[in-house]
Amino acid sequence: MEVKNKKPPGKKMLKRMSLYTKWLFSAVGGLILIGFGLSIFSEAANLKHTNSPFLRWFLLGSYSLIMINGGLCVFGQAIIFKVRMENKKLIKRALKQKDKRLKQKLSITKIDNSKPQSD
Repeated sequence: MEVKNKKPPGKKMLKRMSLYTKWLFSAVGGLILIGFGLSIFSEAANLKHTNSPFLRWFLLGSYSLIMINGGLCVFGQAIIFKVRMENKKLIKRALKQKDKRLKQKLSITKIDNSKPQSD
């Protein structure tokens, strides 16, 4: 029995999403993770200053730093998606302008060629 290399269902869904949707989800998710990590970090700092056991505040602080860094990574990916969206817009605009200039050149050339030549 052969096992085919199937993609996970989420990978197909992500491939079909637009850049805007990917940007929106990753930006919001990143900001939520950063905020959650910072709130846990403040709780760990509070536990440290109230003389709680070392392991408790240390593990909570480590968990908070993982959440903050994860949020920064996700938010960084959102920035990448946003840059891709902006580049796509700029490329479309440049191609439209180039096409418009080319059409104007062609129409001017046709008009010039259609004029009767007088000697």
